[in-house]
Amino acid sequence: MRIPRPRSLAGQLFAMQVVLVAAIVAGCALFTYLKDSSQAEETARLQSRATAAAVAESPSVIAAARSANPSATLQPYAEGLRRDAGVDFIVIMAPNGTRWTHPEPGEIGRTYLGHTEQALRGEIHSERYVGVLGSSIRTVVPVIDRGEIVGLVSAGITIQKISEQVSKQVVALLAMAGGALALGGLGTYVITTRLRRHTHGMNAAELSRMHDYHEAALHAVREGLLMLDGQRRIALCNDGARELLGLDENAVGRPVAELGLPTPLTGALLASEPRVDEVHLTGDRVVVVNTSPVVGGEQRGTVVTLRDHTELQALAGELDSERGFTQALRSQAHEAANRLHTVVSLIELGRVDDAVDFATAELELAQVLTDRVVGAVGEPVLAALLLGKAAQANERGVELVLAQDSRIDDGVLPPSLPSRDLVTILGNLIDNAVDAASEAAAGRDGGPQPAGHPGRARVTVVARADRDELLIRVHDTGAGIDPASADEVFRSGWSTHGSGRGLGLAIVRQTVHRSRGTVVLAKGPDGGADFTVRLPLEGAGVPA
Repeated sequence: MRIPRPRSLAGQLFAMQVVLVAAIVAGCALFTYLKDSSQAEETARLQSRATAAAVAESPSVIAAARSANPSATLQPYAEGLRRDAGVDFIVIMAPNGTRWTHPEPGEIGRTYLGHTEQALRGEIHSERYVGVLGSSIRTVVPVIDRGEIVGLVSAGITIQKISEQVSKQVVALLAMAGGALALGGLGTYVITTRLRRHTHGMNAAELSRMHDYHEAALHAVREGLLMLDGQRRIALCNDGARELLGLDENAVGRPVAELGLPTPLTGALLASEPRVDEVHLTGDRVVVVNTSPVVGGEQRGTVVTLRDHTELQALAGELDSERGFTQALRSQAHEAANRLHTVVSLIELGRVDDAVDFATAELELAQVLTDRVVGAVGEPVLAALLLGKAAQANERGVELVLAQDSRIDDGVLPPSLPSRDLVTILGNLIDNAVDAASEAAAGRDGGPQPAGHPGRARVTVVARADRDELLIRVHDTGAGIDPASADEVFRSGWSTHGSGRGLGLAIVRQTVHRSRGTVVLAKGPDGGADFTVRLPLEGAGVPA
């Protein structure tokens, strides 16, 4: 046996609204019917009263009442007035109740059926009574002549006629009620059809269950998820998105443009076209952004997913450094083999002194920088970075120089300043400086110069840890940077090497900002760019 599926939410609402509309219309119809019936009887009472009073005050009626044969005069008068007044009967009678007129001539001369006691006392009396013509609303009025009651007048309208009038009103009322019910049902159908389309035919239990699943999935996903409505306001935001973008609990409902996000990231979120795996920077995060517009006849909003790329970006930077170190070692091994062959050849030629001079000269050049770095930089990660970058720079014809006043002892850097961040900052600055110096040297005639030559491309590094701050300064012999672009160089995507670049300096500024430091661009003493980074040292064990 197949269990019937519960009615959809739209169907339940439709049924409920139809019943509600029908109940309202039926109640209004019943109320109107009862009110119309009461008003019809009251109208009949007033009409009969007015007619009877008018007849009783007529001089011709008073005169006929004192005549020998009142019926001869009053019967045609009463019948003509009855038809004109719209009542069912006008009975003029003697004070003792003997009829002088009646719609049915056979009743003339007989006794009036009804109560005349109040009329005989000079009062006007209305009542509902069953007479010759059936049940009727009637009014009895005395005919008074010089203070004497000379006759009585009774005018009335039958209940049947009143019912016919009410029936006509009820038919009109039912037609209006039917029209109202049909219009209400049509409106309800249109609304529920739209609701059914939006709820996809699901019932209340299914919608509730879907909401529970939705909430559970939303908070379980570690990646950031944003949903923007058609006005580019945040309609939905999970915990991951709040953490990655630094949003508070009141972010839902706010326009994206008012969140204070970096301009490139805001532009990506507001873009009407899809964005795929775009890398953007927030205050202290590197995020990968994907957007997909929700379109259904019109743009209804955008679905945005965010992935944290911070750690991966740092690891990628370290991997690039390691790859560079490996290439430098490979190149040095190849160069060492060439030098060894040269030394062996000189020895075979009997020129031992020349072989010794050649070998020791190369060793001295390499050892000078090594001794300088090891003696000045006690932090092992930074020392290894400087030595590796020196080898890379040398392969490109650029001399890496560590300034004489550089000094970073081992253990002076606090836990709040991890070595990975220093590698990110110093590695990116040296790479950019080497690129600039190498390009500038390639643009000059004469090609690369030997080490120590005044015209050789050079990158100078200052790394010094004082009591309260760590100073890192990198300047080069490159072409420098236009002062007008000093603020733009730290923007994600800015580069002098075309598209797909321009993330290094943006990450440098982000890392410096995360460590509550500053980075400043100026013109260096050698004409190239000069980047100065200052990072506060909290709890550092720097000797006085």
